[in-house]
Amino acid sequence: MDIASLSTALSSITTGNDIGVAMLSKQLDLMETQGDSMVKALEQSVSPHLGSNIDVLV
Repeated sequence: MDIASLSTALSSITTGNDIGVAMLSKQLDLMETQGDSMVKALEQSVSPHLGSNIDVLV
């Protein structure tokens, strides 16, 4: 391989890696947003009076 083709191949690999990292970063942001939404939904669905008393007599 000559220097020019090696340089082109390395540049292509670097660009592919940069695109992969950018996509993973966006996916992580999306998952964090979805997680926050799920936590908010679970917090709103909780009934604080349920489960506070346990009947231990049979």
